[in-house]
Amino acid sequence: MTPGRTVALGPRATAAESRGRPPARLGDISFLNCAPLRWGLADSGARAELEVCSGSPEWLADELLAGRLDISPVSLARYLGQADELVLLPGPAIGSDGPVHSCHLVSRGPLEELDGRVVALSDVSRTTALLARLLLEDLVGVRPVYRRASQNVGEMLGSADAAVVIGDDALRLRTETPRGLRVWDTGELWRNWTGLPMVFAVWAVRRDYALAHPDRVRAVRDALTDAVRRARADPAAVAASAAVESARGPGGALPEEVLLDYFRVLDYSLGERQLASVREFARRTGARGAVPRGIGPLPPPTFADTPVTASPSASGGRQ
Repeated sequence: MTPGRTVALGPRATAAESRGRPPARLGDISFLNCAPLRWGLADSGARAELEVCSGSPEWLADELLAGRLDISPVSLARYLGQADELVLLPGPAIGSDGPVHSCHLVSRGPLEELDGRVVALSDVSRTTALLARLLLEDLVGVRPVYRRASQNVGEMLGSADAAVVIGDDALRLRTETPRGLRVWDTGELWRNWTGLPMVFAVWAVRRDYALAHPDRVRAVRDALTDAVRRARADPAAVAASAAVESARGPGGALPEEVLLDYFRVLDYSLGERQLASVREFARRTGARGAVPRGIGPLPPPTFADTPVTASPSASGGRQ
C-alpha cells in the first residue's frame, strides 16, 4: 500500500454503515513491522469496519493531526510532542525488549570515534533519531554533528560518518551488512543501558475523535488486539505472507526465517514496563528540550474504557 490509498477491511455492510456512520479511518505503517497486524486484521475480517491508509510513521502522524485519519500508529516522539491533541490507545505498540532488528545506528567504525563527526538522521521517523542522540551523547559520551537526510543508506554515508536507519532498510542491513559497516541495534543499546524495553511507536487517537466516538475507539482497539493474537498464533503463515510483501521492495524478498526471527523479537504490548520506558524516554528527551516537559501520568492500559477529557488541563496534566 502507498500513502493516500485506502483499503476496506471487514464486512461490507455493517450496522454502522446502515445508520450512515462512516468507518474509522485507521493508519498503518507500511514497514514490515506492521505486517503481522495487517495479516491478523485480514484473517479476522476486522471486528470494526475500517478504512486503512498506509505510509511512513511521519506521514501518518501528519495525516492524523490534519484530521484525515482518526486512529494511527505514530512514532513515540510525535505522540509525546503532540500529547495535547492525541490520546494514547492502550493495547498495541511497536517495540522490543532487547534487539529490535530494524532501528539502527550504522557506522564505519566505533561509536566512540564519532565526536565532532557527521551523523545523518533519517527523516522517516523521529523516535530512533532521538534515541540515537541520547545513546551517543549520554551513553557513549560523544557530540556529533547531526544532519537530517532522506533515508538512502548509500547517500547518507556518502556525506556522513554514521547514519540512523529504520524500517525495512534497517532490517535488510542487519541481514546483509556491507563490508566496512557496523550495525548497532538501538533497541539492544537502550535495554542494556536502562534495563527497560524500548517503545518505538504507539497507536494514538485524535482527542476530538475519542471524545465523540468512544465505542469506535474500543472497537478498533479490540480489532488490533485480536490481530496481534491471531498473528502470534500462526507465525509461519505471517512470515510467509510478509516474505511475499517484502518481494515488492527494492531489495527483493527477505527469507522467511529472517522474518520469523524478526517477528519473534518485536513486542506489540503496552504494559507497565513499556509505559515505564515511555516515561523514561520522555524524561530524558524532555530534559534536552526534544519533547515538551511536564508529561504527566500516562493513561493505564485500560484507558479506552474510561472517559476522555476534552483537554489535558481538565485531567490535571498532559496525557
